[in-house]
Amino acid sequence: MDPDPSPSTMDPIHVAEAGPSSSIEGGATTAKCLGRRSRLTWGAAAAAGRQAEMEDAHAAAPEFLGISCGGAGGCAASAPPSESGEVSQLRFFGVYDGHGGSQVSQYCASRMHAAVQEEWERGTGNNEDSWQRRWEVAFERGFERVDEELIVNRVAPDVVGSTAVVAVVSGCQIICANCGDSRAVLCRGGQAVPLTIDHKPDREDELARIESTGGKVVNWGGPRVQAILAMSRAVGDRYLRPWVVAVPEITFHQRSEDDDCMILASDGLWDVVSNEEACDIAYRVLRRHRRNGLVGDATQVPAQAVAEYLLNLALRKQSSDNISVVVVDLKARSRRRTRQ
Repeated sequence: MDPDPSPSTMDPIHVAEAGPSSSIEGGATTAKCLGRRSRLTWGAAAAAGRQAEMEDAHAAAPEFLGISCGGAGGCAASAPPSESGEVSQLRFFGVYDGHGGSQVSQYCASRMHAAVQEEWERGTGNNEDSWQRRWEVAFERGFERVDEELIVNRVAPDVVGSTAVVAVVSGCQIICANCGDSRAVLCRGGQAVPLTIDHKPDREDELARIESTGGKVVNWGGPRVQAILAMSRAVGDRYLRPWVVAVPEITFHQRSEDDDCMILASDGLWDVVSNEEACDIAYRVLRRHRRNGLVGDATQVPAQAVAEYLLNLALRKQSSDNISVVVVDLKARSRRRTRQ
């Protein structure tokens, strides 16, 4: 039986339209621009859990960029970017897990998508740089700008920080940027595909980076930078520079017809629910809802049901942290009309 979530833990669902599909034939395989043929739906659920204060934040920007899929890069449609004039919305999703206070996570939720958008639009689109590099620069500079704005705008003391895991979804690509130990996972055919790798202080490359700049990783209830912070990258946390940095890792994943959904969540979920368990649950909940059809008001969309289920599962498993979950249904179809 599905848990009965409290309405106070849920955010409203957003539904965005997309246009017709486009495909090219190539031998035994078919490459398709998946985002042009159906609705894209998503849902979010969050709770303070066993903590006294809620320091997590999350955001969805359904009108992040209005450009052609080819213009965004990595499009599988038949027309080259210069000839593809169809404009579709790229959507941005983010989860931010604050520590030391909620100021930085809230600022990231309100500002990060705009900063990345502005940096992408500043890109030259020069053929000397690949479309991937343009996105990498946009994310790197966007994260850097937000991090610097914390000081300029006096958002929070230097001891306050936040993770940031964000994803941009186009018709053909999922582009993720991560800083910290919040996580994005793609559920594909019921299997879990990690989109990000947690920035933990004892991760081999992160440990080497920290020690190369004179820092230490101390086991104090788990590995911690300077015996304080349990992650090696974050927005904010100026008092731990240069060891804790606001530099994101960026990954690119081609969308597939086998994709079920994408889950972005803070470690309040991932500390008690594995990638595999989360994707198995998402697959079963989505399949049940799709089988029954999508009818009624927007709160009945499958992505919302998955987000609420995962939130309540983490609560039942006694997660000790704040919990935030964003689920993007990558197979959403047009609604079926109810029979009169």
